[in-house]
Amino acid sequence: MKTANKKQGLYLDFLWFVSSNCYNKKVQKMSVNKCAVYVRKSTEHGLEQEFNSLLNQEESCKAYIASQAFNNWEYVRTYTDAAISGGTMDRPALKQMLEDISKGLINTVVVYKVDRLSRSILDFHNMMKYFDKYGCNFVSITQAFDTSTSMGKLTLNMLLSFAQFEREVASERVRDKIRASKAKGLWMGGNPPLGYDIKDKKLVINEAEAQQVKQLFEKYLELQSFVDTATYARRIGITTKHWYTIKNKPMGGRPLKPYNLHLILTNKIYIGLITHKKLGTAVRGEHSPIISEELFNQVQEIIKSRKNTREKTSPSPNIFSNKVFSASGERFYNQRSNQNLFYYAIKGFYLPAVKLDKIGIDTICNFLNSDMKNLPTQNANALKSINFCDMDYTHKKEFIGAFVTRIIYTKNQLTFYLNTNPDNLAGFMSAEYINQNTTNTVDYIVSGNQVIITVPVILRPFANTRFNKGNDTILTVSENNNLIVKAFATAWRYREMYEECGDVDTVARKVGSTPRTIYKYLDIAYMNPKRVNQILDGTITCTYKNLLNDSKQYSL
Repeated sequence: MKTANKKQGLYLDFLWFVSSNCYNKKVQKMSVNKCAVYVRKSTEHGLEQEFNSLLNQEESCKAYIASQAFNNWEYVRTYTDAAISGGTMDRPALKQMLEDISKGLINTVVVYKVDRLSRSILDFHNMMKYFDKYGCNFVSITQAFDTSTSMGKLTLNMLLSFAQFEREVASERVRDKIRASKAKGLWMGGNPPLGYDIKDKKLVINEAEAQQVKQLFEKYLELQSFVDTATYARRIGITTKHWYTIKNKPMGGRPLKPYNLHLILTNKIYIGLITHKKLGTAVRGEHSPIISEELFNQVQEIIKSRKNTREKTSPSPNIFSNKVFSASGERFYNQRSNQNLFYYAIKGFYLPAVKLDKIGIDTICNFLNSDMKNLPTQNANALKSINFCDMDYTHKKEFIGAFVTRIIYTKNQLTFYLNTNPDNLAGFMSAEYINQNTTNTVDYIVSGNQVIITVPVILRPFANTRFNKGNDTILTVSENNNLIVKAFATAWRYREMYEECGDVDTVARKVGSTPRTIYKYLDIAYMNPKRVNQILDGTITCTYKNLLNDSKQYSL
């Protein structure tokens, strides 16, 4: 009997020992629950206060996490989105938090209320799926529910429904207020239009700008083109409305573009009306009109009649648009591919616009900086009073439209036809500017008011494909010669290194290249000296690409 009791006691001691060790191991293995706090406020109002809503949310959530220390909860960091609506997912801190969840840096997200995370039921459901995917929990400290049960999910959806309802009701109130105010002809804010200033939340005519608005309407009536009228506006200095925000930040004052002009010419505010775009209504406003209804209606008729003419409201970035032709008279049109710009005329043949534009601008600058001794005195004086080289892109393009008649591309050659008639260039001449540069030497032919300049070029292999980078695909002769000289200098340097060590692989390692490339340059370095002199003095013409890839043909 004593033996049985002794055995039973030993067995109970063994069970206690095993169970206590298992419990200790379980406690030791309990993982830390890494908690993140997310706080949000929809508006900037109150953020300047020393203790604001965001700090209140954060402190409350931190206190809740501290109260769960017995469950091994640990605070990690706070994600803050200030002055951002809960109806959008485009929130920087929220995006960062979701990314950290995917990396396993967060196990639980703690918020003050559900609507701090989202006011959209759809967005919230998508986030809950995302949380489940990465094993992340969600806790709202002021609204007790458990999303693992059906009742908890129902409670959560009810809370979200009321949050979304509150947001939509607030939006409706704002829309109703705007609609009612506009029906009374009140100005409801926004960017001030050209011709008006804002005083006491009302539109007041700015006399100087009002004259500009009248000019734009009258000029469009004359030219009947957004592009031409915008060009005229930039030439006489009319810009978009220049104004300051409440925080004194400057806005506007930029050169007027065709689409800016379209907004001005179709705006009924200039005839004293306040419009509601969504309802399609227009009522008499409190402000005074700038132009007559008769002028406004005439402009609208022209705009309506020209809708199908496909007038371009945003000109092409190619500076020589509609100026480049092939030898057979085919016009090169503008093309874009893989972020590169081209001139395109013949199927499968493309001229890179970036390089061609640079060659064209350099040619014009060189001509304007020459002595122009063969030109009529009146034409030369007119050109010397134009500061083309320092113009910005917009003014350069306008000047080219009047100065360049056409550019003809033939094999290895660009021919520029320039109109030097002073009457055509009067809008670009300045009485305060005189170009005294006469050092450049340019060969050209004079034919009446027209100047013809020929620029030899070299079209490198693959230049005429849509997939090249468009930088060095067209070269002038001088650019090509510079590359040739550089190739010989590199070849002779590699030759010296090779003769020192006697090993191509060693040279390749030293210069960070491949043995194949080194062999190509060594072929150039050991070329017949007579051929080298002929290439360098221009007796033999070759491109850098041909010299590098087929140097043996020049070694005979």
